Amino acid sequence: MDDTKPASGPTLRGRFRSLSRCFCDSALLMVGMPNYDTYVAHVRATHPDGPVMTYEEFFRERQDARYGGGGKGGFRCC
Repeated sequence: MDDTKPASGPTLRGRFRSLSRCFCDSALLMVGMPNYDTYVAHVRATHPDGPVMTYEEFFRERQDARYGGGGKGGFRCC
């Protein structure tokens, strides 16, 4: 008799977590806020000796780029 269990796929909780992460990432991209984890992975892969912004610095930089903050002029929509 074989006591091994068959390999099962992702659990319902895991699939829900993955789907909600996808929705959150999509919503952030719609308002011009890229994923911080993707940014960190990119910087570490392409600029290993360069500095990595903190989440707060990253958030502020993306907001300034989108809305024209940081002394770059007034409000910028698109």
